Amino acid sequence: MTEELQQGLIRISDDVVATIAGLAALETPGIAAMSGGISEGLAKRLSGRNAQKGVSVEVGQVEAAIDLRVVVHYGIPIQEVGRRLQDNVREAVENMTGLTVVEVNVKVEGVAFKDEETDEAHRVK
Repeated sequence: MTEELQQGLIRISDDVVATIAGLAALETPGIAAMSGGISEGLAKRLSGRNAQKGVSVEVGQVEAAIDLRVVVHYGIPIQEVGRRLQDNVREAVENMTGLTVVEVNVKVEGVAFKDEETDEAHRVK
């Protein structure tokens, strides 16, 4: 028996991983906001879980998969923002949790223009 097993297990909740991923996403240049859809609101009501807006995760014992729904700033190449977003989220989650991030899927759901407020950006699709 290893020393780790004698000390017990460490489990990291989905909500913790979702929060880390969401904060890392918002710190990524070119990301205007996270986008919470209708299906997320329904899932929250049905499951009673307090999920991070625009982030869904699946966390195993050693791996995690992350789905992000975002609004990007107009005028910035979406592919570049998406790749930078994937890298930032993967790095933040792996560094803070020790989990291996097997995938970071990005869905761009809107574009934010400079003159709009973040709330209005959610409506632009």
